[in-house]
Amino acid sequence: MLLLARCLLVVLASSLLVCPGLACGPGRGFGKRRHPKKLTPLAYKQFIPNVAEKTLGASGRYEGKITRNSERFKELTPNYNPDIIFKDEENTGADRLMTQRCKDKLNALAISVMNQWPGVKLRVTEGWDEDGHHSEESLHYEGRAVDITTSDRDRSKYGMLARLAVEAGFDWVYYESKAHIHCSVKAENSVAAKSGGCFPGSATVHLEQGGTKLVKDLRPGDRVLAADDQGRLLYSDFLTFLDRDEGAKKVFYVIETREPRERLLLTAAHLLFVAPHNDSGAAGPAPGSGPSALFASRVRPGQRVYVVAERNGDRRLLPAAVHSVTLREEAAGAYAPLTAHGTILINRVLASCYAVIEEHGWAHRAFAPFRLAHALLTALAPTRTDTGGGGSVPAPQPAAEARGSGPASGIHWYSQLLYQIGTWLLDSETLHPLGMTVKSS
Repeated sequence: MLLLARCLLVVLASSLLVCPGLACGPGRGFGKRRHPKKLTPLAYKQFIPNVAEKTLGASGRYEGKITRNSERFKELTPNYNPDIIFKDEENTGADRLMTQRCKDKLNALAISVMNQWPGVKLRVTEGWDEDGHHSEESLHYEGRAVDITTSDRDRSKYGMLARLAVEAGFDWVYYESKAHIHCSVKAENSVAAKSGGCFPGSATVHLEQGGTKLVKDLRPGDRVLAADDQGRLLYSDFLTFLDRDEGAKKVFYVIETREPRERLLLTAAHLLFVAPHNDSGAAGPAPGSGPSALFASRVRPGQRVYVVAERNGDRRLLPAAVHSVTLREEAAGAYAPLTAHGTILINRVLASCYAVIEEHGWAHRAFAPFRLAHALLTALAPTRTDTGGGGSVPAPQPAAEARGSGPASGIHWYSQLLYQIGTWLLDSETLHPLGMTVKSS
């Protein structure tokens, strides 16, 4: 039995240590030098990736037209890059307006164009459309698409221009017309395009031994306040970070409750439990059944989330009405902690540990193999004898990744693996439209 257990440990540890390497993408290989990539122009009517524009594998679904009077207008930012020529035939500056992600990709492309053809600049013929000149549900209406040419309008360059746009990171590039190239990006909520779902480093958790701790300071061995599938408060083992980026400057949804007043920041694709209309909190919530787990970007004022409340000396979860939902606030760091129970109290608000897929139960079951491996590695870790007479104490743990402390930075390899499988098996309605950029975290 002991031999079998040790063999199982070796297999699990090997898989845990090898898989992260696979998830990091191609490296240099075994001593081979990497040759410069040869760029191949796109053919007329070719698009990359080879899927429809508004699908998960490309720029994602249409989220609604943005007008100058809409709340979402602040999602758009002007681009005054002097290395880009904007046609602006309407003379309103609309072609300069776009999402931050679109702006970043366009600026990168402008540099590539000047390097490829000295003296030639990137030219934008169409950006954000406020006049209804494009087809229904065009991403131009959201500032997520641009039509481009070169400043010299040399059509022989357009195939290579499309290839440069692909290399610049646009999520979908289409050699749509002899007169221009069409490019688009994922929804801006997807600063989750780089991470599925996170909290800022300043968020706090409650520890079993008392007091609070910043989420960025969590370490394996910590036990934090969470809830089981019946809505009962308990302390759960912190296992790892599904995403950790200490230097990131991300934008977050800010969700504030009325009574009691609590404030939670989380990214668009992270799941938050919302109480059903008939839940008074008298019998305690049950996150595994009654409540819905919604993307933070779908939570609205008037809905109710679960917060920790003191009542008659008893601490329990109660539904609290959402007073306001503010679209994006920048904060430092991005952290996605995973607990053994799949839930966590962040700033006294109950949240799921999962993101991207709007099914908390599915996500928790999908992490069962990871939890099992973590439990086995912990249980099978040998002990050493304290020579000072104090009995036996745990021996040093296996390598950080093997014991579940997660990668030093970036999206955890297991999350990336599950997301990739999800894109194969699930439709785009189940996954958050931003998703997570597995090819890059």
